[in-house]
Amino acid sequence: MERETGPSSSEKPRRGDREEDVKVIEWEEFDHELTRLWSLSSALKLATEKKLSLQPKLESLIQVSADSLRRANELEEMRQRLEARKLLVEKTSAACKVTEQDVKVKEDSLSAEVRSLLVGGTTLSIAKSKLQESNCQLEGESGYTHLKIVTSKLRKRHQYMVSQVSFIYPLKIEAGPSQDQELESLPGGSRLGTKPVSQGSVRILGLPFSMAPFTKMSFFTDKKEVQKSATALGYVAHAVSLLAPYLGVPIRYPLRLGGSKTYIRDYAPYIEPSSSDMSAISTLSQNYKFVEFPLFLDGQDTTRAAYAVFLLNKNIEQLLNFVGVNSLGPRQVLANLKELIRIIQSPDYIHS
Repeated sequence: MERETGPSSSEKPRRGDREEDVKVIEWEEFDHELTRLWSLSSALKLATEKKLSLQPKLESLIQVSADSLRRANELEEMRQRLEARKLLVEKTSAACKVTEQDVKVKEDSLSAEVRSLLVGGTTLSIAKSKLQESNCQLEGESGYTHLKIVTSKLRKRHQYMVSQVSFIYPLKIEAGPSQDQELESLPGGSRLGTKPVSQGSVRILGLPFSMAPFTKMSFFTDKKEVQKSATALGYVAHAVSLLAPYLGVPIRYPLRLGGSKTYIRDYAPYIEPSSSDMSAISTLSQNYKFVEFPLFLDGQDTTRAAYAVFLLNKNIEQLLNFVGVNSLGPRQVLANLKELIRIIQSPDYIHS
């Protein structure tokens, strides 16, 4: 019952708040208070009207501020793009300067090449005019006839010089036990004699040459035969060294003449030799050197001597090829030399 009639503890503060909100005005002050409230109401109304009148301006100012901010952002973006463009232009300008320098260098190089081409063109033009003059001189019967006459004189000179060599080193074929005859060949061919000639049947200055000691050396080998073969090879080497300059042919394997102690040189890529071969090697250039091989038997080693005979025959084969004839064989040293002299001394050599 007490809970129903008695006021609650929560309602008491609320009533106190209402009593505090209520302001008691005396009657004498009512007019004054009313006037004050009226003036406040009028001021509030004027403030509201001013607020309403200023609101569009404020909104317009806010819009202007927003537009200004947007434009400032756009200007910042444009400024950044402008800076980027400026950097790009600077890089492009630097690249252009580098390119311009390269172009200038290439232009100078091209100018030098053009000048070189002009000089080459002038030289070529002069050479062409000289060639045309030479062709004009060679054209017709007069020029060709003059060339034939000069060639004929040159080959007659070859025949004379070769005949002198043949006189110094006569080559004969042994036809029988006690009879020697000059080596003859078939009328229309380049082979020697009426039948194949063996290496041992041809003699130079009466000395024979045999490959047998050069292929196999033994205790029973005839020392006189070895010495005769070495002397014969010395004669052949001297004859070849005379014939080559007469014909104007630089032989591939040069000779170091020494009679029966003649050496022939082989130019090849240099390989470090043993101490025993150091005396036979001399410097040709920084990259290539030559090795000398003996055209005689030096001790029991026949390999180097056999190779020297092979190189000497190659020189004779080179001279045979120069006059348009093939070699008779890899071991036919005297026969090949005899065939070379026969071909040059034949009448057909002058008109060939």
